[in-house]
Amino acid sequence: MIYTYNKDHVGDVLMVIVKEDKGKKAAVERKGKLARVFLEESGETVAWNIFEASSLVKIDGRGQVFLTEEQVAVLNAELAKEGFSEKLIADNTPKFVVGQIVEMMAHPDSDHLNICQVQVAEDAIVQIVAGAPNAAVGLKTIVALPGAMMPSGSLIFPGKLRGEESFGMMCSPRELALPNAPQVRGIIELDDTAKVGEAFDVEKHWQV
Repeated sequence: MIYTYNKDHVGDVLMVIVKEDKGKKAAVERKGKLARVFLEESGETVAWNIFEASSLVKIDGRGQVFLTEEQVAVLNAELAKEGFSEKLIADNTPKFVVGQIVEMMAHPDSDHLNICQVQVAEDAIVQIVAGAPNAAVGLKTIVALPGAMMPSGSLIFPGKLRGEESFGMMCSPRELALPNAPQVRGIIELDDTAKVGEAFDVEKHWQV
């Protein structure tokens, strides 16, 4: 689940993205301060809008925000009060982490994409389809994992690129809106001191 909040531009509304709607037709049901967005065809919930959110929980930050277990419990109590049986989940694991390409092969249906196996934790390797010209086995870079919101506002979900599954995105400096980011294609190249799995830190990992 991705929680987003921008009081200046959207108002006092906490938006919770549950899953991609993939362009399917959606509808909304409103009860009290809650609006559930669901797919008309299947009834699956794809998002929640929680109005007057600050009357329920204190939200710090703008854009993607991370709520505590206690805050999510308050929101779930509100859902239950309005008759909704579903529950929100608190997920505070880092969404931008150091990853290292450990395997790479050419995409069978593309002349510029590669299928990369990327280690994102000591015990976790994910497949990412990427077109970065500087991608290479052994390279350490910054990976946006499913559940991440990019500075542009785009969301990272598992998906497929030309039929091959992809579970994240290796990021360029420009995509992360880093200061003095070069305006050329290519993912961030970190030095060997970067530790696989650690959360992205601009001051630590970006020096120009």
